[in-house]
Amino acid sequence: MNRILVIAEHDQGKLKLASLSAAGFAQKVCAASGGSFDFLLLGSGVSAAAEGLRKSGAAAVLVADTPALAQPLADRYAKVIADTAKARGASLVVAAVSTFSKDILPRASALLDAGMLSDVIDVRPADGELTFRRVMFAGNVIATVQLDGAVKCLTVRSAAFAAPAATDTLSPVEAVAVDAASLSQFTKFISRETKASGRPDATEARIIVSGGRALKTSEDFERLVGGLADVLGAAVGSSRALVDSGITPNSLQIGQTGKVVAPDLYFALGISGAIQHMAGMKDTKVIVAINKDAEAPIFEIADYGLVADVYEAVPELMQKLKK
Repeated sequence: MNRILVIAEHDQGKLKLASLSAAGFAQKVCAASGGSFDFLLLGSGVSAAAEGLRKSGAAAVLVADTPALAQPLADRYAKVIADTAKARGASLVVAAVSTFSKDILPRASALLDAGMLSDVIDVRPADGELTFRRVMFAGNVIATVQLDGAVKCLTVRSAAFAAPAATDTLSPVEAVAVDAASLSQFTKFISRETKASGRPDATEARIIVSGGRALKTSEDFERLVGGLADVLGAAVGSSRALVDSGITPNSLQIGQTGKVVAPDLYFALGISGAIQHMAGMKDTKVIVAINKDAEAPIFEIADYGLVADVYEAVPELMQKLKK
């Protein structure tokens, strides 16, 4: 009988919808081999986010709410996750793939002396054990894996698991006691730098407009990629080439070392289609590519392709969409 602990992610109290996809994974495991799952939410002043988890079908929504966890310092969060997993007798500790989970869950895994598996896209029981399928080598290999040990830690791709249907019964909220003095003091929060944006987050958006190497300046990126995104009510993304050149911030990067997204519609503007980038967006339902290089690899996976200069085609496209 599985007992699953799902780690909920939020941004300053605003729940990340990918957390519900992690619950979808937990629900699939429970349906196949029995058991139940709890949510664990860490932070300070997160009662509103906790309410957003109560219709997920969880046995309980566990809330570790204390000023000591106001910022997601990995060592502190990992300690609370490990302690809670032990207290609840969890056999699986699960979170959606993100920079948050990549930073924190491996540390919790070490504290639990548990096996760690990332980028899981499917799960099924086999001979009394759970068998996982995970993405490797930028999506070129799908590995079938079993983990040894009583406790297993996983990150799952949100695109692979649907969020549970909302239930009429609300899950109970239970407080998790946290001894602040026992938490790591080796790391210290200094500051947080954010740029206000009215655009949706790429990991939760239905439409994404992303730019690549063809864009030469930050101003061009904002005018073309940002402009088209605003016309469509879309999120903005970037290839690693623009991040490395300082044109876009790392927070916009989509790809193997950035965000993994699966929107309904993805515009690739001036993106050649390097395998590392395609690993982050290949689960998109419809891909539209604009590139002046007719031989660009992006056209191999695009549903619609236009061989044109983005500096000419995108302004014309925006003009027509506005009409």
